[in-house]
Amino acid sequence: MERAKPEKRLLAFAVLMAAGLNGAQAADVPVDVELVLAVDVSGSMNGEELRLQREGYVAALRSPEVWRAVESGRHGAVAVTYAEWARGDLQRVILPWTRIASEADARAAADVLEAAPVANMRNTSITGALRFATAQFDGNGFAGERLVIDISGDGPNNQGGPVTEARDAAIDAGITINGLPLEVEDWVAAPLFAKGATLADYYEACVTGGPMSFVLPVKAWAEFPEAVRRKLVLELSGTVPRVADRVWRAAQSEPDCLIGERLRRQWQDP
Repeated sequence: MERAKPEKRLLAFAVLMAAGLNGAQAADVPVDVELVLAVDVSGSMNGEELRLQREGYVAALRSPEVWRAVESGRHGAVAVTYAEWARGDLQRVILPWTRIASEADARAAADVLEAAPVANMRNTSITGALRFATAQFDGNGFAGERLVIDISGDGPNNQGGPVTEARDAAIDAGITINGLPLEVEDWVAAPLFAKGATLADYYEACVTGGPMSFVLPVKAWAEFPEAVRRKLVLELSGTVPRVADRVWRAAQSEPDCLIGERLRRQWQDP
């Protein structure tokens, strides 16, 4: 067998070395958690509510409690992205994937959120939001020990297919889904309270799941900044709220996971 010439052997070695270096450079950055903040901006929310919601996340990222939660992990770093959602095909990323490992990093992320325009979009597809959020973990450049979707919303899913299917797909991919249901308007209660269920019960039964998942409802906009701060601390530190603090109540009957779709059909075809 003819042996490779020295120059060919050197060339092959150089190619292998380059491939190894490129692989090392392309390796995902280890972090304690990869967190998608999926925020509802559907048409049911007015401009003032959208502003209060955005300000709540900005304030949370600027809080010392959140910084300490980041530092408490094994890597002392987390990766966060912030996306707003409405209809099944309407999502927009406000904060691309960002590594946060210091107070300066968190403040810089807060500055990005604060500077971005605030506007709502039509319809409420938690299904679309979960599918979009699930896809964000692929090829994002990070290797998190935990994968978490933090989803907020002021009503049930009403478009995009059954929310339970999107939830189950995320859980099967190793993702934990936490919920921040906004029980701040009387109309939110009407379709769900009829059978003794609340929006928090709906989130617990139909939207959230995975290891250490939890639901923390918000009863008034004045509570929102503290709720977001507390929720981020729990998610970034890898802890869960005490049972007494979960606040959601046992419904008189299991929530209907298709209630939003049924109501939408009634409104369109009374």
